[in-house]
Amino acid sequence: MKKQTLKIGWIGAGRMGYEMASRLAKAGCDLTVYNRTRAKAEPLAQYGAKIAARVTELAGCDVVFCMVSTYADVKEIVAGKGGLLSQAPKPGKSTKADKRAAPRILVECSSISLEGSAELREILAAHGTQLLAAPVSGNAKVIKAGKLSFVCSGPRAVFDEAAPLLKLIAPAASYVGEGELARIVKICHNVFLGVVIQSLSEITILAQKAGVPRHAFLEFINQSVMGSVFSRYKTPALVNLDFKVTFTPALLRKDLDLGLDAGRRFEVPMPLASITRDLVQAMMGKGMTEQDFATLLLQQARSSGMELKPENVPVSDGLA
Repeated sequence: MKKQTLKIGWIGAGRMGYEMASRLAKAGCDLTVYNRTRAKAEPLAQYGAKIAARVTELAGCDVVFCMVSTYADVKEIVAGKGGLLSQAPKPGKSTKADKRAAPRILVECSSISLEGSAELREILAAHGTQLLAAPVSGNAKVIKAGKLSFVCSGPRAVFDEAAPLLKLIAPAASYVGEGELARIVKICHNVFLGVVIQSLSEITILAQKAGVPRHAFLEFINQSVMGSVFSRYKTPALVNLDFKVTFTPALLRKDLDLGLDAGRRFEVPMPLASITRDLVQAMMGKGMTEQDFATLLLQQARSSGMELKPENVPVSDGLA
């Protein structure tokens, strides 16, 4: 089915959701957006999106995307009082007249647990809606640069149908199998994110305390075999201490907790993840909660007897 003939709904217009939805709107999709704080969604109207006053207005869509913070939010907005499915008939009592009281497909992009995702799939299936678990790697700036990526799991046919829409949002969408496998991939991804930023903070402070400017050290790292999209992207923050939030410490802590829970479930020891989780908690306990998670650099510096200052050096984030 071509994107022009699909009715698409979007739930969540936060930092990530807004940028993702805007790419569908700019591509000319028939898009209706709902956000609990309507004002955050209203700017999408300039790109042709319709703004819904209630999430139930999305129930008649073919495909609905969901991008919110936690599983509690997902469950409430989908299955709670006044939620997406609230006007759908009870399981086993569907009639021809009310078939469109629930979308055919929900593409759920939030970072949630395996158990939460499985429960959501069950809830949706009872109303005839199929779930594509589709968490993402990236942030708002990465979306704008056209470098976001999806990891997806669920019925292969559902992935194939949703793939053209995913392609409008991100250049990469990996299908990893049935059920909730995308969730474990995303959890592993974000555990790696936490461990890497802590390690990068440690070696950057070590180099600086020995006399190497942060920008010079990170220039070398980024050009070496150890450099990555992530290290390059975080370099401006680490060099110039601009910690405008892309991902909060609380969200990183949540994902590290999900990773440790998965480690216990599958009996996989995760000592680095455990230590990193404690360091994030310690940072939050010191009141470092409102800026980007890369403020782990400041905690590492203070633990090393240093107070950092911005180097005020122009450095690339590698996204251009």
